[in-house]
Amino acid sequence: MARRTKEEAEQTRLEILKASLDLFSEKGYSKTTFDEIAKRINKTKGAVYWHFRNKPDLLVAIIKDAITKLNEHVCMIMPETNNINDLKKYFLYHAQLIESSPELRKFMFFALYQMEWSENIYKKVNKSLEDILDGPQKRIKETLTIMKKRGEITKDTNIDEISEVFFCFWKGAVDNEILRPGSTKFMNFVSKGFDMIIGRLKEER
Repeated sequence: MARRTKEEAEQTRLEILKASLDLFSEKGYSKTTFDEIAKRINKTKGAVYWHFRNKPDLLVAIIKDAITKLNEHVCMIMPETNNINDLKKYFLYHAQLIESSPELRKFMFFALYQMEWSENIYKKVNKSLEDILDGPQKRIKETLTIMKKRGEITKDTNIDEISEVFFCFWKGAVDNEILRPGSTKFMNFVSKGFDMIIGRLKEER
């Protein structure tokens, strides 16, 4: 009975997350109430409050759920990135998932372009999700550090600078795909962009 109750609670939590993202996308974050979320899933408002104290906590949960699922899926396929080709594959898997998942694209469009970010909400979300949000950039730094130790890139290569270039390119490519879907061949664009940065690294050896 306890197991069933736990499973039912988790199912309700997932229903709240999905309904909240739908309503935030339709009406906007600030205009959506817990009453409306509860009505969308045929639950009481108390059921929503049982899982989430307030809307910022709910927002954190939506972002954490989406990003964690994305990262876990990619890391299951690419648990390690020991060289530049591995790193390229790691981001191409990300791109493939973004390209093929309507629900993930919906989340990203909301987070990037629909969410009414205030300074306080941004700080709360960023603090709560710092490790998850920084995952791709950490993977870049870790891979470049391994390569530097093996002598595959020069000792004077500024890893922080290069990882920022990689990450900014990646973020820009994702932003463009979410805002203007189909304007570029996303997978091909990501591949060529990484090849250009990789080519620059090779020239500096």
